[in-house]
Amino acid sequence: MANAASIKKMFSGFRHIHVAIIGDIMVDKYVYGNVDRISPEAPVPVLDVKQKETRPGGAANVAVNIKALDATPYLFSVIGNDSEGDNLISLLKLKGINTKHILRSEKRITTAKTRIIAKNHQMMRIDEEDISDLDESLSKKLLQSILKFLQNTPPDVCIFEDYDKGVLSPEMISKIMHTCNQLNIPVIVDPKKKNFFAYQHCTVFKPNIREINESLHTSLQYVDLTSLNNITTLLHQQLTHKITLITLGDKGIYLRAGKKSSIQKAHVRNVADVSGAGDTVVSVAALCLAAGAEPSQMAAIANIAGGLVCESPGVVSIDKAQLLQECIDLL
Repeated sequence: MANAASIKKMFSGFRHIHVAIIGDIMVDKYVYGNVDRISPEAPVPVLDVKQKETRPGGAANVAVNIKALDATPYLFSVIGNDSEGDNLISLLKLKGINTKHILRSEKRITTAKTRIIAKNHQMMRIDEEDISDLDESLSKKLLQSILKFLQNTPPDVCIFEDYDKGVLSPEMISKIMHTCNQLNIPVIVDPKKKNFFAYQHCTVFKPNIREINESLHTSLQYVDLTSLNNITTLLHQQLTHKITLITLGDKGIYLRAGKKSSIQKAHVRNVADVSGAGDTVVSVAALCLAAGAEPSQMAAIANIAGGLVCESPGVVSIDKAQLLQECIDLL
């Protein structure tokens, strides 16, 4: 598909790429420990806590991945004016990510997800969140900030990272999409259910197979090229987008660009945790798109990246050097 020199050149060029990331950000918290007994108070396991970690999550994890690949992220979102929000801002600054476009609200709490993990297996997740839509004034303020940025300093690519937490609305999406198309800024979308069909005329639409089934009311039992082609024909009729990427879990990734389609199989991995794999896929795909990669190469590199982060427990960012070497070895 590509020789080592061309892959190295593209990866080197990532450092010149500027990426706008718009969507829901959150705090990902991890509590690691051992389970060796059942509680005498109730028939539940007792976790003996050994370690705690806190990491940026959601669209913030996309920003961390973009930064890890040496590109420059600009993150647009809303969080609460609370301790978790302070924590998230600090975590992002430690990663060298500009936080000036993140709005704080007294009326919302910062989304936090706490995962309880024993022996690399997630036992439980505790969510603290407000998923109501932004109020009109806050939504307007965020939209104005985004449009001003796009018009004054157009990025090389724009990512919508939608977690259905209330930051994005159909009206906001439409106005941002219109501006990006006017300015010829490619847009890649990682959707969720609520706004699934709001991303009309985007460049790349990247749902996973579960999101496809939920939103199109399908129930694909066997992932085959014919079935996926039929599904994406229906999808294109509603979105009129250019490229479809569907992550298929351990089956790999599906690509459709124009009349060409393919399934790229997943590479064999020692999977520890799939959390955050979609964030990594969309991050890598966005940079490849901005770098001018062919759709098939973009899908192949994103497929490798998504598999790599699954080998580590919790939500982790991609290692650029490791990804580059795997691409050279596998492509």
